[in-house]
Amino acid sequence: MVQRRDESRRGWLRGAPPPRWVRIMPVGLLLIVCVATLISPQPLDIGFLLGAIPPLAVLSYGPAATAVLGVVVVALQHVRVFHLDHPGNTDLLTIAFVALLSVFVSYVRSHRDAQLDLERTVAEATQNAVVPPLPEKVGRVRCTGLYRAAQRGTLVGGDFFDVRESPHGTRAVMGDVQGHGLSAVATVASLLGAFREAVLDQPDLPSVAARLDRRLLVDSSKAQRPELFATAALLEFSPDARTVRIVICGNPPPVLLQDGKATEVRITPGTPLGLGLRPQGAYDEVTLPLQGGDRLFLASDGIWEGRNSDGVFYPLIDRLPGLVDNDDPGTTTERVWADLVHYCGTIRDDVTMLLLAPEPAVEPTGIK
Repeated sequence: MVQRRDESRRGWLRGAPPPRWVRIMPVGLLLIVCVATLISPQPLDIGFLLGAIPPLAVLSYGPAATAVLGVVVVALQHVRVFHLDHPGNTDLLTIAFVALLSVFVSYVRSHRDAQLDLERTVAEATQNAVVPPLPEKVGRVRCTGLYRAAQRGTLVGGDFFDVRESPHGTRAVMGDVQGHGLSAVATVASLLGAFREAVLDQPDLPSVAARLDRRLLVDSSKAQRPELFATAALLEFSPDARTVRIVICGNPPPVLLQDGKATEVRITPGTPLGLGLRPQGAYDEVTLPLQGGDRLFLASDGIWEGRNSDGVFYPLIDRLPGLVDNDDPGTTTERVWADLVHYCGTIRDDVTMLLLAPEPAVEPTGIK
């Protein structure tokens, strides 16, 4: 599964529905004015507060509800029991004009909100097409991913990952393309498409890496940015999930979680994809044996290069063992994200995590 930013994370000022206190404000102010004038032994000069009710209604109500509140405000000016200073024609016309203007603004805001909701729905559909949610299990590998885009309001950025079954086992990729936000979406889509084809066609990981490298070379020759490149980590779990092969193309290596300890996998990283510096199959590959309970944690530069206010890098290797939930991989990624935010404060780069939990086949007893 993939965890992304939900409605509550967006915040009211970034497209989420207004909080309840905003919806209560206009009605609450109306009740306060009415109650105050009723219990006061002397007439109160607070009628001007009624003029603020229609503009407050614009923040959370549609044109119909705003119009109703505007009519109520104007009507209250004529209810003698409230003693609202018996306003003159000028005051009454001013409040009526403000109420009418508020209805118009509410109408415009409602239509803009509907358009923004439609655009966000289209963006979410695009996101699921480019980077679809991961299944909870692929072959013998449980997987969960977490993605947070650096560009506010953006659902898809420069980081990507995917896990697919192949004739040779379960293959996974996680990487980072040049740039952030919307400008990187086309490159992400191109790389993932090439990966999904290579997973089925190529016999080994170096061949898959070469296919991705060629894809970027072709794309960059047609783009306005000839220096287009990406980093990636490629993994291949054997069909019985007892071994994993790893190829690194300029990306941080995976972290192996084994027996309560976290260790960075030792591997010579290859050059980033898209540079054309490696011939076919020239990427180094390492093979690791796996046992029950092992986890492989892949993190983007946004985690490895995160710093606190003193400029100290986020100590992922030291903190990761204490954040692991062996029963729920999704909890682990959420814990790492929360710990990263607490440690660094402001996150300025895309943050991506991929946690892979293989379930090796048990070797039959009696076979040596």
